[in-house]
Amino acid sequence: MDLIIPILIIFVIILGITIFLSFVPIGLWISSLAAGVNVGIFNLVGMRLRRVIPSRIVNPLIKARKAGIGVSVNQLEAHYLAGGNVDRVVNALIAAQRAQIDLSFERAAAIDLAGRDVLQAVQMSVNPKVIETPVVAAVAKDGIEVKAKARVTVRANIDRLVGGAGEETIIARVGEGIVTTVGSSESHKAVLENPDLISRTVLNKGLDSGTAFEILSIDIADVDVGRNIGAQLQTDQAEADKRIAQAKAEERRAMAVAKEQEMKAGVQEMRAKVVEAEAEVPKAMAEALRQGKMGVMDYLNMQNIQADTQMRDSISKSGKSSDASIKDKK
Repeated sequence: MDLIIPILIIFVIILGITIFLSFVPIGLWISSLAAGVNVGIFNLVGMRLRRVIPSRIVNPLIKARKAGIGVSVNQLEAHYLAGGNVDRVVNALIAAQRAQIDLSFERAAAIDLAGRDVLQAVQMSVNPKVIETPVVAAVAKDGIEVKAKARVTVRANIDRLVGGAGEETIIARVGEGIVTTVGSSESHKAVLENPDLISRTVLNKGLDSGTAFEILSIDIADVDVGRNIGAQLQTDQAEADKRIAQAKAEERRAMAVAKEQEMKAGVQEMRAKVVEAEAEVPKAMAEALRQGKMGVMDYLNMQNIQADTQMRDSISKSGKSSDASIKDKK
């Protein structure tokens, strides 16, 4: 029983020291003192209470002080609480100082909070970046397609990183300049002979205005001849004219067929009327005989005339058929 109380006291002390060391970064405080950075222990505890990781503030602060950059704990902590990357901002400040680029902490923090990589921007200011455009197809005045690919050497403009356009705008503007230059050429041969004409024309347009970059040079990497667009357009136009003519001819043929059908219908109607009229003839003759308007001899004479007419028709038809057979035998 006498040993239990001292053991409990020792356990409570060890537990308290463990909790204290886990909440208060003593090691980080000692490191800051060794580096000559005045960060109080209560300031570190305050960071814990504000849910700020002390190492994310103290280590970049030590790095900045060793590089001779005057930043305060409050500035770094405020940037961290705003959602920025403190370590990247400090690295960018150090790189800018070594490259003799005028970059303040406020501007670097603003660039970082804007979603841009401020360290990469500083590195691009020192070491320009080459942007390769996709193959741009344009058509010269002679109807020949020209395909060109350009390499654009750019340098980051730190003053315009916030609110400036990105690489996509540079690529789009260069493509537009290539299309304009090739389209204004009288012949595709002129473009193939002098590809630097494209780079000079595009570079003189000031394509980097309003962007986060400064264009240093535009070089044409490749120029190829594509399709004969003019001939293809003429072929397509001829094919379209041919289809129109065929459609009109088909329309005329349909109208002729319809007219022929209409005429056939009219002939059939006339034949029906003739048959109907012929059917009325015996009735009229019978009525005439009853009324005494026509005698029997008149009727017989009419029958003789009809028989004679039929005989003459049969003779003429047989004569024509015999002549045709004689010609076939010959």
